Amino acid sequence: MDKICRVNMSDLTVTFGDVPSAWAGLGGRGLTSTIVSAEVPPDCHPLGVNNKLVFAPGLLTGTAAASSGRLSAGAKSPLTGTIKESNAGGTAARMMARLELKALILEGLPKEKAWYSIHINKNGATIHEEHEVEGLGNFALIDVVEARFGKRVGILSIGQAGEMRMSLANISVKDPDSKIRSLGRGGLGAVLGSKRIKFISIDDEGTPLVKLADPEKFKEASKRFSKTLQDHPVTGQGLPTYGTAVLVNIINEAGGLPTRNFTYGQFDGHEKISGETIHDTIVARGGKPKHGCHPGCVIQCSQIYNDADGKYLTSGFEYETIWGIGAGCCIDDLDDVATADSVMDDIGVDSIETAVMFGVAMEAGILPFGDGKGMIRMMREEIGKGTPLGRVLGGGTANVGRIYGMTRVPVVKGQGIPAYDPRSIKGIGVTYATSPMGADHTSGYSITTNILNVGGHADPLKKEGQVALSRNLQIATAAVDSTGMCIFIAFPGLDIPDCLAALVDMINARFGIELTMDDVTNLGKTILKMERQFNIAAGFGKEHDRLPEFFSLEPISPHNVVWDFTGEELDAFWDF
Repeated sequence: MDKICRVNMSDLTVTFGDVPSAWAGLGGRGLTSTIVSAEVPPDCHPLGVNNKLVFAPGLLTGTAAASSGRLSAGAKSPLTGTIKESNAGGTAARMMARLELKALILEGLPKEKAWYSIHINKNGATIHEEHEVEGLGNFALIDVVEARFGKRVGILSIGQAGEMRMSLANISVKDPDSKIRSLGRGGLGAVLGSKRIKFISIDDEGTPLVKLADPEKFKEASKRFSKTLQDHPVTGQGLPTYGTAVLVNIINEAGGLPTRNFTYGQFDGHEKISGETIHDTIVARGGKPKHGCHPGCVIQCSQIYNDADGKYLTSGFEYETIWGIGAGCCIDDLDDVATADSVMDDIGVDSIETAVMFGVAMEAGILPFGDGKGMIRMMREEIGKGTPLGRVLGGGTANVGRIYGMTRVPVVKGQGIPAYDPRSIKGIGVTYATSPMGADHTSGYSITTNILNVGGHADPLKKEGQVALSRNLQIATAAVDSTGMCIFIAFPGLDIPDCLAALVDMINARFGIELTMDDVTNLGKTILKMERQFNIAAGFGKEHDRLPEFFSLEPISPHNVVWDFTGEELDAFWDF
């Protein structure tokens, strides 16, 4: 039977309890946001005693459903001050589901300055004082933990940035090949660091398979669902071949590739950092162009990227990182971008926030645009070691912009704007402005319809239909984030009717219930409104659902367009 595990760091106790009936039908983001909304005071300090960090696998995680291995983490964000959910692949989510762990809730703060770990297995959970892992990066920490518990163990950890409670800090999640995925956005690594927890290890050895109410019905629906992923050209061909960086050339052509800290919409060096170039480089160096971030992934948009000597350098080398370090900071040396990605994984910082921050730092004159080697040095020697400058940079994009007196500071609710310029791709701009999470492209990924013509087409340069598009996508995403599914199921979900029908059928077969698509849509609406209410109570009103002023004042080439939505038009997003 599913249970809730609470770890109280104030008195170093662990308790297990039954799942409240109101939480029984929730998972992933739906559960983390529900618990945070119910138990975290909205006005609390994000690094203080009253914040809680919640981990929850999705409703379908741990089953044989394709691409269902996502883990959600939620808390009040030290970067934004709002509610936050971040999700990632890896092995931890599947193991939690196999252990029948509906949610892990970390609360309180320890009285001592020691560092701790938590180990979870079929016998329960234990807290251990740690003496050998303080100051380690994530790669060395994985080696230590695997030597202690074996290679099969799941690991959630923080690097040096999390120990120093930097707002850039993320939580790393070990994947099936002992590589790193990230619960990236919102500074949740700082929350784990505030609770003095260096890592959480999870071992599901000796546990049974996840129970299915109707195994035959689940198997039939699972086959249909997997087929839609394989049949769609994006999830079946584009992403498995070129990874998410397949978008570099596409977005550059559309004039929406933010370049030189959002000064231009196209980057002269785009071909050097494109998905096509990455694929060819990986193959030539003996890496892996296809790699799953969690067990059961059929899309396999990740990869293993080797250096020029054929030695492992990085994996999970995503479009957002490649865009941000590449075009955003004008670095066209692919190996420099990959090295930066590896360093960020090791010290434990969000590669999106860090990349956007460096764009502002370069404009401020801290280092020149295009200086990849200098950026890597600053990551290691300044941020990783917590020097005074490193602390400034580790505070995130808004912090650097404020301290250096910059006006082109691309943030919403304190979080760096990722990946796409909202002036030339207006649907994503609505998402950036209105998402309860701060600027977050995955919360309502309008690129599907604005650029890729998935689910129809809405002209990215025009305002018509963009608010409704973002609203519908944000509602759907909130629901999908609750299932444990990869957000890329949205591609077949928008084009192939049986995709979402099969998804609902799998949920029903898993739990022995009779949900409809309307029920799933209503779940998404409920989650969004709940997250918004938390933010309102935390002091975030409709005036915070806005993009920075410079987007309205500075036309972006090649289309020479500005952000032209009124406040009233953005406020209408919440009319549902």
